[in-house]
Amino acid sequence: MEKHKVIELRHLTDSSFVVRMERNGLEFQTGQFISVSLNGKVDRREYSVYSGEKDDYLEVLVREVERGKVSGRLKNLKAEDDIYVDGPFGFFKFSPQTFSSKKFLFIATGTGISPFHSFVRTHRGLDYQLIHGVRYACEAYGHSDFETGKTILCTSGDDGGNFSGRVTDYLYSQRIDHDTNCFLCGNSEMIYEVFDMLTAKGIPVSNIYSEVYF
Repeated sequence: MEKHKVIELRHLTDSSFVVRMERNGLEFQTGQFISVSLNGKVDRREYSVYSGEKDDYLEVLVREVERGKVSGRLKNLKAEDDIYVDGPFGFFKFSPQTFSSKKFLFIATGTGISPFHSFVRTHRGLDYQLIHGVRYACEAYGHSDFETGKTILCTSGDDGGNFSGRVTDYLYSQRIDHDTNCFLCGNSEMIYEVFDMLTAKGIPVSNIYSEVYF
């Protein structure tokens, strides 16, 4: 693992935050993840890279887990503290130029929005829509970094989003062009349900890409 210096912590909610650290030349492809540790040995956790390929820093989005061995300690980091990084890893890579159709649908729950944040920071001018499911509207992590009119926030715990209900409730009545490339990231239950829903709507399996967070 390589040692990086923390630049800053940016708190988004009481339990979620972005860790910005020195990049130290680490090369990754948007959509990949890194392994993070406080001591470089045990108690590592994997996080999708939140920053873009061209940013001169490295960021991860973290949600504090109750009694979590890593997330709670990450929350207490300060500028100039050391953090250890291994990677990058993973195959949830995104290169829009390789797709014949340039229509993209990004579907996320919770901090599963991380790779999509990296997607849009890296590749400007995409034809995309982001559907993001959270409990409360305050958990719209980084929505201001997405283009106006291209995000739908689905909230299951309050009425503060664009749609009251789960991601699957919103998708049920939506028409999706059959040549849309669909990327799913979040909890396994959502991914299984959305996968079935998309194929039922005529989206080919070859157009569906997924990354399971938990």
